[in-house]
Amino acid sequence: MRLSLLLLLSLSLAVPAVVGLAVPAGAADLVLVGGRVRSGPEASKLVTALVIRDGNIVYVGDDKGARGAAQAGARIVELRGKTVIPGFRDGHAHLEGIGHRLRSFDLSTVPSLAALLDKVRERAAAAAPGSWIAGEGWIETAWPEKRMPSRTELDSVAPNNPVALRRADGHALVVNSAALKAAGIDASVKDPAGGSFVRDAQGNFTGIVLDTAMSSIAAKIPGPTKDELREELRAGIDREVSLGLTQLHHAGGSAEMLAALRELCAAPGGLKLRVYFAVSYPSAAAEELLDKGPHDQGCNGRLVVRGIKMYADGALGSRGAALLAPYSDAPNTSGLMRPEMEQVGPVLERAAKSGVQIWTHAIGDRGNRIVLDNYEKAFTAVPSKEPRRWRIEHAQIIDANDIPRFGKLGVIASMQPSHAIGDLHFAPARLGNERLGGAYAWRSLLASGAAISGGSDAPVEVGDPRIEFYAATARRDLAGYQGANWHPEQALTRPQALAFLTRGPAYASFEEKTRGTIEVGKRADLTVLDKDPLVIPIADVPKMKIEMTLVDGDIVYESK
Repeated sequence: MRLSLLLLLSLSLAVPAVVGLAVPAGAADLVLVGGRVRSGPEASKLVTALVIRDGNIVYVGDDKGARGAAQAGARIVELRGKTVIPGFRDGHAHLEGIGHRLRSFDLSTVPSLAALLDKVRERAAAAAPGSWIAGEGWIETAWPEKRMPSRTELDSVAPNNPVALRRADGHALVVNSAALKAAGIDASVKDPAGGSFVRDAQGNFTGIVLDTAMSSIAAKIPGPTKDELREELRAGIDREVSLGLTQLHHAGGSAEMLAALRELCAAPGGLKLRVYFAVSYPSAAAEELLDKGPHDQGCNGRLVVRGIKMYADGALGSRGAALLAPYSDAPNTSGLMRPEMEQVGPVLERAAKSGVQIWTHAIGDRGNRIVLDNYEKAFTAVPSKEPRRWRIEHAQIIDANDIPRFGKLGVIASMQPSHAIGDLHFAPARLGNERLGGAYAWRSLLASGAAISGGSDAPVEVGDPRIEFYAATARRDLAGYQGANWHPEQALTRPQALAFLTRGPAYASFEEKTRGTIEVGKRADLTVLDKDPLVIPIADVPKMKIEMTLVDGDIVYESK
């Protein structure tokens, strides 16, 4: 089992033969010529042309062979040296969050705590008294103040409106007094399992609310209408394809979101982006999936529901990630475990029997170990000859003894390279130097035989695959900073990084036989770039231009 997995996902530099298949005259729908086509299983063979018919790649080779297939009605695209790669795939993102960020009170670019308070003051001045002010995207680690906002500071700028502002990682809120009152939270409230209403030394609410405690606030914030949800999804999809993405793995959604995606599929233009969907747990949608098993949602195969998304712990930035030992910069805590992890065994066995794929969020080394333990118990109870392809989402900090278990168990490490270039500014303080050896350990996981799948966690991060490619190979922030003891040996080679963001997610969505590489017989999910990411200076990769995005051979985005 492990050998077959390694053969499938090996990211070595072996150069395979590329087959140029004779194409019947007049059969070509789309012909791409005059480019740099990164073809073959390792994308290491350069050819100049390919031909697409009915969404399938039917020819990979030179211009002469491709032009010979072109007849009246075929579109011939002159690439003029542009690069064609297997379509970028985001192996972990939140589609509705991407669209919501585009249409909401976005705080992701505020440069300081003072600037955030100014924005809230402006928002409150224009808001009706008593109406909610809900925003998201702030993160304090790069602010000059180097601290989170407080309840009293929000009170000072918005005394007449409940305010709830979600941190970029999605695992912390800062709220004002009006929001606590609207949610019925007073001094008598107890912290729920897996969450916290953070208090100061005097026992007063700071306004910071962590993980499961956030649900009591979130339940009071008006959600989007059905039409607004559909438009947020549409906006998110348009953004994703403009970034060269051909598929998004949606990490936890609702039945309402699925219905909205089906409506978009039925609308003119259909679903431009391939969506591989995991429903949130616990929910009625999760129970239905466990009963029925995985099912295609129609939409010409572009909407597939196969997974259930669970949570083991919180986030590193808000100190909710569950660690085996206390935080180096907060010795009074070792993070938070979600309560459902204690009763998850029967659910995992049901999933193993029904063929449902489990995705579990785990960031800390304790969270990762507990998830691996739970998975191993389920695999033992319900044996299978093939890997289940269950996933751990993020897998950010792993104890050295647990790294080999991913490959041994066939568990996919679904990781986001940009976390490593954002977290480098605070993770050393949180973890201390010793634990950094197992942090964002892409190369170690590969060497141990694990399958890895790359994503972005957008809108927590920007969600641009060019940045993810850069982060995976440079292991530096966008300004070039790396810092001491950030383990540059964990960086991937460029071919490995390309596979991480193409073949890896294809394997994680059970599609490696039909997508993820440019080969005859595979579906034409392709990204066209103005430069070749495998040869240009690495600092230039985030600045590459997306020229075209194709899904099933359909051009779903084309630059002007």
